[in-house]
Amino acid sequence: MQVTSPAFKENAAKALADVTLQKALKNVETGFIAKRAAAAAALPEFEALRDAARDLKNHVLAHLDLYLEAYEKKVVAAGGHVHWAESAEDARRIVTDICKRLGARTVTKGKSMITEEIALNDHLEREGLIPVETDLGEYIIQLRGEHPSHIVAPAVHLTKEQVAGDFRRVHTHLDAARDLTEPVTLLSEARAVLREKFLVADVGITGANFLIAETGTSIIVTNEGNGDLTQTLPKAHIVMASLEKIVPTLEDVDTLLRVLARSATGQEMSVYTTFSTGPRREGDPDGPGEYHVVLLDNGRSAMLGTEFEEMLRCIRCGACMNHCPVFQAVGGHAYGWVYPGPMGAVLTPTLIGVDKAGHLPNASTFCGRCESVCPMRIPLPKMMRAWRNREWERALNPATLRSGLGLWAFVAARPGLYRLAARVSSMALRLLGRGRGRIASLPFFAAGWTKMRDMPAPEGATFMDQWKARAGR
Repeated sequence: MQVTSPAFKENAAKALADVTLQKALKNVETGFIAKRAAAAAALPEFEALRDAARDLKNHVLAHLDLYLEAYEKKVVAAGGHVHWAESAEDARRIVTDICKRLGARTVTKGKSMITEEIALNDHLEREGLIPVETDLGEYIIQLRGEHPSHIVAPAVHLTKEQVAGDFRRVHTHLDAARDLTEPVTLLSEARAVLREKFLVADVGITGANFLIAETGTSIIVTNEGNGDLTQTLPKAHIVMASLEKIVPTLEDVDTLLRVLARSATGQEMSVYTTFSTGPRREGDPDGPGEYHVVLLDNGRSAMLGTEFEEMLRCIRCGACMNHCPVFQAVGGHAYGWVYPGPMGAVLTPTLIGVDKAGHLPNASTFCGRCESVCPMRIPLPKMMRAWRNREWERALNPATLRSGLGLWAFVAARPGLYRLAARVSSMALRLLGRGRGRIASLPFFAAGWTKMRDMPAPEGATFMDQWKARAGR
């Protein structure tokens, strides 16, 4: 997948000017935020579950090697195979080798951010295979040649009118006069088209929300039946997962499941929570003949023991981006890579480098809403600040920004000069307000503050002067 995060500002400007996108993004607020709040409020122990989930993942990360070894043994004992992939290239090669050995032609896929991270679809197509996304949102964006704009709702940036247009463009074998004005008709059409793909698929690929060390089980959490059909009908089921998805026991995963759906979609539980352990056994009515798990590192192990280790607690619920005012304004594609929103602003620089993704930690108001709703209590603002510090240390910021902050630091380190500058600035702003109590337009480099809104004009003395007066100094 092409990395375009250095162009975040340009992407954001285009997104803000896109009327159709802005209409679609209203669904983020109406479809996620209120439902998450209601689901959390209805569960008295929700906050305690967040604490337990955080502590559980911290324990796993502290003993990750032991749990991964235990998981591998259980998978092998159940008749499956575990493949270790240090890099994206390794993971692509492993999947391709399995498909070619089986003589595969068509590959069905459940929703998987890991396969997006390693650009698996593009690779499979270059190798002569046909990947078919079977999650409805992923199927829609595959028809459009796009990438997900949200890790839970990949097509949240689209309207139903756009989807109808794409179905008419691609599904040319169907009646051109059919009615596609209602969501249910769109869903029915996609179901009928995809069912044919399920029946001819040679290999099925899914992600994994969790991997259970105790049993060698992979778990997918979905609201569609596509995940089950993807892993039970083909000759082989390939699970793609990153190292940190491991959970010690089945009892432990219950804690995580109780916070996942509530945080992601406001549901008590998702429609499907599917457990898979090994290939089809003798006497099983269905299931794959082969079961493979590809465990991807791709930079995760390098995060252990660093100030970004807590990011590995993430269970990909999307709550941080749902509540982020920046994401709500520009959508996921503006972030330029697989992971958008606050979690992407931390994870993307880790995986592809701050030199390529340095804009993302700056795409935040630091309002703290992301941390307040994260089911794993990940301190996202703290880690974004850490990336900003690294960006500064490597002199990756624009020269104008560095000069401006350098000037501010010079003044801030001199209390007398700082107080004088504050008084002069306050007086100037009051004059600009002209008794109206607001400033409609600031000049020069400060113009951005009033481009979209008025700025309140200062009233009375500066804070420091007021504090000094009250303290009697």
